[in-house]
This record gives sequence, C-alpha cells and structure tokens, in this order.
Amino acid sequence: MSPRFILKTICLIFFINFSITVFSQTNVVKPITRDLVKPPHLKRGDTIIILSPAGKVNNRTAVDQGIELANYWGLVVFFGNHMLSQNNTFAGTDQERLEDLQKALDNPSIKAIWCARGGYGSVRIVDDLDFTKFLDHPKWIIGYSDITVLHNKIHQLGYQTIHGQMPLTLDLENPVQRVSILSLRNTLFGKKLTYKLPSSKYNREGEGLGQLVGGNLSILYSMLGSDISLKMDHKILFIEDVGEALYHIDRMMISLKRAGYFEKCKGLIVGDFRLKKEEGDKFGKTLEEIILEAVEGTDFPVIFNFQAGHVDDNRALILGEYVNLKVTKKRSKISFR
Repeated sequence: MSPRFILKTICLIFFINFSITVFSQTNVVKPITRDLVKPPHLKRGDTIIILSPAGKVNNRTAVDQGIELANYWGLVVFFGNHMLSQNNTFAGTDQERLEDLQKALDNPSIKAIWCARGGYGSVRIVDDLDFTKFLDHPKWIIGYSDITVLHNKIHQLGYQTIHGQMPLTLDLENPVQRVSILSLRNTLFGKKLTYKLPSSKYNREGEGLGQLVGGNLSILYSMLGSDISLKMDHKILFIEDVGEALYHIDRMMISLKRAGYFEKCKGLIVGDFRLKKEEGDKFGKTLEEIILEAVEGTDFPVIFNFQAGHVDDNRALILGEYVNLKVTKKRSKISFR
C-alpha cells in the first residue's frame, strides 16, 4: 500500500467525520424553521365564502352582520350550500360540511373562507379534505375556537391562517368590537399588525422571536399525539379558552408540558379565558399560577391578558407568521413581521 494511498484514506476519513460533526452541531444549534406561505391579501371586488365546518347556524340572520361587513369592505359574499343545514349539533352531516369546505378549497376564485362559527365538528372531517388545489391557489382561512383544527392542519401544509372574529360573533353596534373588526380588516388587506398593551403583574419579561401558532387550548390538547399536533420548535404559542374549570386547564397545561410543548418554545401569549364557575371547593390556584407553573424551567417571555378569544374584543392574529414579543415591566409589544 503506497504512502500516497494511506494519506488520501486518512484525509477522506477526517473529512467525513468533520462533516458529520458540523452537520450534527448545525442541526442542534440552528434548527431549520421554514417560512409559511402567506395567501394573497384581499382587495375590493374579491370573492369570499361563509360556511360552517362545525356547529350549526340557526338561521340566515345570525350571519347577516358578517355579510354587511364584508360588503362594506367591497367584497362579494357567497355561502356554503349547507351552511344552514342542521344535524343535531352540527351544521349538517359530516359529508355535507365536508362538501362545502372542499368546494371552497378547490375554487380558485374564492380568496378567503370565513368560518361562520366554531362549536364542534371540524376534527370529524379534516382527514377527508383534499388540499391539492388549495396548494395551487391558497386562500385565507378565518376563524377561532374549533377552527383551531383547520389552522393546525394548514400550518403543517406550510400556509398561514387568521385567528379572528367570525360572523356569528359579530355585533356591529358594539363599540367594544370596533378595534377587533379593524384588526381583521387590516390583516386581510395587508396592513402591518402591531399590538401594544399594558403589562400584567404576572407577565414574564423578556424578548422572543418565532412563528405564532396555537388557538383554543382544549382543541390543542385534544390533538396531542395526532398527526396535526403542533411542532413547537422555535414557535410562539397563543392559547385561549372558554367555559373550562381551573383543574381542567391545569390538566391541559401539564399535558402540553409533558408533550414537550415548552422545551424549545420562544414565547407564550395568553388570550382570554372565560372560566367555568367553580363548584364546591376552588382548585386553589389562579389561571396565571397554573400557566406559570407549567412553564417553570423555561426562560421565554409570557404575556397575559391579550385581547383575543371568546370575547367581544377579539383581535386578529396571523397564525404561522413570525412575531417578536417584547415584554417589560411597563408594557408588552407584539410585532408581526
């Protein structure tokens, strides 16, 4: 064996080992987080559709204010064929709700799908949806609560969505809703979003940058272990809920912790929680104490009392977009890229 051959072999072994080491270190230090695609912003004359993939809509007048608002913005409004169908608690059978949503996803002329309400039912149809044509012509999916199922699914496909007001929750005469309605319009039409709010005494100071994900805590909890459970590396988590007892919120937060949600998280935004009235003895901890206990051992910033969720002032959030959190003693700031 010639000295030259031995030297070449040694160099090759060194190069391979060095490359493996660098690749491994790179993966550990700088995990790749892909940008999610932003669907085209709306403009006057665009067509949107209102449909319900979950709970039933009792009558047309329940969504009239959504129609009025969209028309005022210069948008053309269509409805799902089965929006007013009813099947027990659902807006029609699983097949009917699936048919409405599938047609909307497939239609390139529809620029946004505005979910009429939440409730329950999206999880029953999500696995049967075909997103092939949606990927060619992405559009905004708008809603909250049970619509968290669709948000998670579409984020996995690589696209952004909007957590915001739904037609059934609109009250155009309510002055409290004006700011949240404006935030939804600004989001849909491409205006930059920045929120500033006074800091809660429970906030955890710091600064974090990451993709905003999340939604309804109960829905996130129900999806643990499934193929649309969130991947939280370098993400900022938003949570909200309604009608839950404190002990169950504790159970859900501990379950998220055990699933590794907070290990590589870059921030936490806590929206509105309309708690269930406690029966008998109280749980013994406040909502804030439950949440802070669940994230013990981490150092990312935490914001409480953000105006979003099952509340009149339900500010729009671009899920899947990068946001910067800056939390100080006096105020908190959420800036979207």
